[in-house]
Amino acid sequence: MPLEHAPCYQALLARDTRFDGRFFVGVTSTGIYCRPVCTVKAPKAQHCRFFDNAASAEAQGFRPCLRCRPELAPGYASVDAAARCARAAALRIQDGSLNEAGVDALAAQLGVTDRHLRRVFRAEFGVSPVQYAQTQRLLLAKQLLTDTTLPLTEVALASGFGSLRRFNALFKARYRLSPGALRKAGPGASDELRFELAYRPPLDWAGLLAFLGGRAIPGVEQLDGDIYRRTAHIQRESGWLSGWIEVKAVADRHALAVTVAPALAPVLPAVLNRVKLLFDLACRPDDIAAVLGPLAAPRPGLRVPGCFDSFEMSVRAILGQQVSVRAASTLAARFVERFGTTVATPFAGLTRTFPTPAQIAATAPDAIAALGIVGNRARAIVALAQALADGNLQLGPAVDIESTIEQLCELPGIGPWTAHYIAMRALAWPDAFPAADMGVLKALGTRSAREAQQRSHIWQPWRAYAVMHLWHGGAAAPVENIA
Repeated sequence: MPLEHAPCYQALLARDTRFDGRFFVGVTSTGIYCRPVCTVKAPKAQHCRFFDNAASAEAQGFRPCLRCRPELAPGYASVDAAARCARAAALRIQDGSLNEAGVDALAAQLGVTDRHLRRVFRAEFGVSPVQYAQTQRLLLAKQLLTDTTLPLTEVALASGFGSLRRFNALFKARYRLSPGALRKAGPGASDELRFELAYRPPLDWAGLLAFLGGRAIPGVEQLDGDIYRRTAHIQRESGWLSGWIEVKAVADRHALAVTVAPALAPVLPAVLNRVKLLFDLACRPDDIAAVLGPLAAPRPGLRVPGCFDSFEMSVRAILGQQVSVRAASTLAARFVERFGTTVATPFAGLTRTFPTPAQIAATAPDAIAALGIVGNRARAIVALAQALADGNLQLGPAVDIESTIEQLCELPGIGPWTAHYIAMRALAWPDAFPAADMGVLKALGTRSAREAQQRSHIWQPWRAYAVMHLWHGGAAAPVENIA
């Protein structure tokens, strides 16, 4: 949709944080584009052009502001089914999909032709998938040059460029500045791989940590006060890379600080994208509160926790069927201890990575049941792993929601509750609604999943957020189960 100039300019004058990440302003008199919260003196209205994403601004010749740093702007979520294919492609590009393969391969993953993908992508974003990917790579490189001491060659590779020569050429052409010159002009970098990811306030950080901490898998995740840590195991064409991450809130800004193990530098786009999904940083709290009304008032900024690893979260959901949250965590700990891989971290208690779908697909259900896991759940875990390993099922925010929920429900041992819980967290679907959840039914004062489903329509398209508020709204802590 075209952006209206007058309201965008008023938001720019107000530096309203609710619009941060929703649009960017290109200033024709300087050739620079900024976030609407930039602290520089506001340009005259006639010098402003507004874009709904950074790639569109750069496609028109604007270069990013060095003060407000567009690469730190919050992302945005989409619930528009008509644009789903383009948004799905964009999410995969942000995850680094075009760094090791072309548009043809990306289109095949999404089940469309490359011609169709190029067409819908340009219609949605105003640029080609390759242009969009180039902008993502350059913005990450700019952040690495500014915030870290990584050598230029490692910056180029971590950002997704195949060579230092290509990186230097595109950086100079786009930003009219060499990578080395930008680093010298910066405020000084850290030896750590430390990044800040912005969000739209408010953010119920305590609520997020309480939810994740209560469901943390021992050995894989830990909560240390107000700091979240976990191990990571990420695949690329050359093999698997393992390491750890640490996440905490920034005291004086609407941002989370993310520290990443050096071993994960080659997969930084995927790591940072997963952190954004885990903490629901694309959320628009004002939009959601406007729909949920009084339900959301007691807990402003309550988010839907996502996941860092969709297979891990889905297995955790299966283990949680008809048992308490604590019992599910105990079973998950046994599962990781038996099938996970040892990883070195500087933190006591973070010792293993979650097993991959391929590992579990080759495992007999009896070996899983031997851990004290009910047989039908053991078979469900293996069936899920096989579907993922074979490529017949994909989990993540870049999938077709309805067909994926149907596929999940066709697997043995997975019903509507588990499928919708996975949709809430692994698929990042804001309208998922596990109607048979005991916590939801108790909060609504009914025993009927059908009645809960009918009553939930007033909260569309944000029913997943309604579920979180129902769980926090005086009802007992939810028992993860399938009715």
